Amino acid sequence: MHKVEKFSPELNKVYFIEKHTLFHILSGKGSIQVDFKNYFDWQEKAIFLEKGQYIKFLSDTFEVRKIEFSNDEKFYNNDVRVLFKHLISLGYIDLIECDECNSFLSESALADNSSNIIDISSKQWYWQNPFKANKEEYQIIFDIKDVIDLEYANNLTGKDLVGLINESGYNAQALVKNKVGLSIKNLISSKRLQESQKQIAFTDKNIQEISYDLGFKDDAYFNRVFKKSTGQTPKQFRENFDFERRDVFTQDILELLQKYHTTERSLEFYADKMNLSIKALSNKVKSKMNITIGQLIRLELVSTAKFMLLEDESITAVSHTLGFEEPNHFTRFFKHYSGITPSDFKSKKYNS
Repeated sequence: MHKVEKFSPELNKVYFIEKHTLFHILSGKGSIQVDFKNYFDWQEKAIFLEKGQYIKFLSDTFEVRKIEFSNDEKFYNNDVRVLFKHLISLGYIDLIECDECNSFLSESALADNSSNIIDISSKQWYWQNPFKANKEEYQIIFDIKDVIDLEYANNLTGKDLVGLINESGYNAQALVKNKVGLSIKNLISSKRLQESQKQIAFTDKNIQEISYDLGFKDDAYFNRVFKKSTGQTPKQFRENFDFERRDVFTQDILELLQKYHTTERSLEFYADKMNLSIKALSNKVKSKMNITIGQLIRLELVSTAKFMLLEDESITAVSHTLGFEEPNHFTRFFKHYSGITPSDFKSKKYNS
């Protein structure tokens, strides 16, 4: 059984995930937030989230299809879990590259047999091969992630953790470092930080209680670790996340960027529009969005470029619209920030 819902997400609302869920981005542009990380460029993507996560849409232009799956047993399958058990980024598939996925995400197919989209998506995920590993290596990596998700508050070392999955300590640790780019210790710290952020943002627990729940014996030490990781104290983080009041700062700056990014690149322009100094704007963007204003501008440019290329606009036309002096300047910019040339990006659409 599954539940399918098509809707326009409410701006800045926290949508808590109660079951394994697929979000199919049908239209719109802008950024999303999942578990305190902001992600950009979600056109033509399907995102997979598991119970306990949350998603926020930082633009009011999105239309999405949400598919909730009730057969939990399926998600313990080793090949399927890769979609939902995120390592350092979101589990997603690129629909531009998957005709079979697109056919199953059509309205008619969903009415019949949408659970098959999970099997097709996991095949596509392995084909995309985000960490350039083989299937056996992936199983070791995700076995470790399973244990981390269970044991993150118990102060296990990387060696302890590897011992729990009965793999060679050296090989497993080296494998994770080589393929994921982080050590097992980093993955444990990241999971503990994420869970602390959730407790701070979404509960009324005091900081001492949260630090104890997460395996810290000293809340002063927890405060130092948290501030080093986020740039804010737990108290500041709780105030800035603003769960109930839904602070409009993030939306205001994103709306300005969407409106002016093709013509305005200067920080002074955006600071003036927000009635802030450049330094105050930069600090506020960094603390609330964990990104710089310059990165936001570049991401918005790349997002618009991709949207126009998918609409079959010429590279020259895109370059002109985005304010580049020459098409070759735009091509260099696009390749630098997306890893692919505009012409190759266009050809992916037609060759998929």
